[in-house]
Amino acid sequence: MDGIYTLKNPVQEYAWGSKTAIADLIGDPSPSDTTQAELWMGAHPKAPSEVLLPDGAITLDRFIAADPPGVLGLETAKRFEGRLPFLFKVLAASKPLSIQAHPNLQQAREGFARENDAGIDIKAPERNYRDANHKPECICALTDFWAMNGFRDSGDMARQLNALCPRTLHELVAQTLPMNAAPDLRALFNALLSLDANTCRRVIDEALNTLEAQPNPEEVGRWVRALQNVYPYDIGVLSPAILNLVCLAPGQAMYLPAGQLHAYLEGVGIELMANSDNVLRGGLTPKHVDVPELMRVLNFETTTLDVLAPEAVSATEHVFQTKADEFELSVISTTPAQPHVNGQRDAVQLLLCTAGRATVSRADDSAKMTVQKGDCLLVKAAAPAFQIDGTATLHKAAVPEKS
Repeated sequence: MDGIYTLKNPVQEYAWGSKTAIADLIGDPSPSDTTQAELWMGAHPKAPSEVLLPDGAITLDRFIAADPPGVLGLETAKRFEGRLPFLFKVLAASKPLSIQAHPNLQQAREGFARENDAGIDIKAPERNYRDANHKPECICALTDFWAMNGFRDSGDMARQLNALCPRTLHELVAQTLPMNAAPDLRALFNALLSLDANTCRRVIDEALNTLEAQPNPEEVGRWVRALQNVYPYDIGVLSPAILNLVCLAPGQAMYLPAGQLHAYLEGVGIELMANSDNVLRGGLTPKHVDVPELMRVLNFETTTLDVLAPEAVSATEHVFQTKADEFELSVISTTPAQPHVNGQRDAVQLLLCTAGRATVSRADDSAKMTVQKGDCLLVKAAAPAFQIDGTATLHKAAVPEKS
């Protein structure tokens, strides 16, 4: 079908992944032999998708490079230097991911250049910056999705930490989260990350002993216990007392700007982000943790967590509004009585079918193709208008139209 192509997408196998979620989505044998953590749909050089053509397959980055304006759209190709500006993912977490944050654009460019100048191999485990891009992101839940996102209110943070560790952390909390003065979250977080192993063990043991007396702890206590089981005596075990805990219901989303500390804990979601793989970690991981660099990129303001509900742009499409320039995430829902009409637009789109089955056809009925759960389509810029008929749900990644 001219202008619309099927993509074959790589699966990333990380220890925290699921053996069923991604396999069930894309129709592979389930459970899988390995833990499948992320399905990548995009042109990131680490793992680009393949465009399935009549005469074979070509990686999406090469497909775009052959005709950036034709694939991306003239304005998108110009704005983003001939590159697909976003990375689309399915994320399946059966175990908690690391506490992390992502740099802003200037920090990413400087960090990438600095590590290149230092001769650090791009695949080295101690590498912080694997590209020169920032990584704002949006996560939309497909199942109940537990996460931590941003520093919680300082008064509540002090209450939580004092309740868990009234002896070992009392002095630190009093100094950094005073009742009648401005909080110093930077000092608090830096002190926690700098604890020696013995002190860290004493702090966490006190928290666990406190929770032993609470047979039905609130969610903070439940997640402290859960994190201790997966990452024993990592100071990140206390992060539920420091960060906002949230459980997104299916169909809800949240946005994570640069510098915002967060961690995904459990669940399956659709993730859309700027095309980057830059991560600064702060705990709950055996991987490299660079405390000074993390402290440099973090936003140390308390955060009121905004759960996003999609806004209708038509009877069949709902968009999650964010501040990102590189991407826009929307959900398309069709029924036999309510097809979706996708008008012509001079910008690239990716469509992932997450449920059901439908027919994609030209308005003049000159060409048709079938899409079903797990299929992913690339829609080139300026592809003719088309219609989606059937009972299906599709998540769409696109570049926002400039107002």
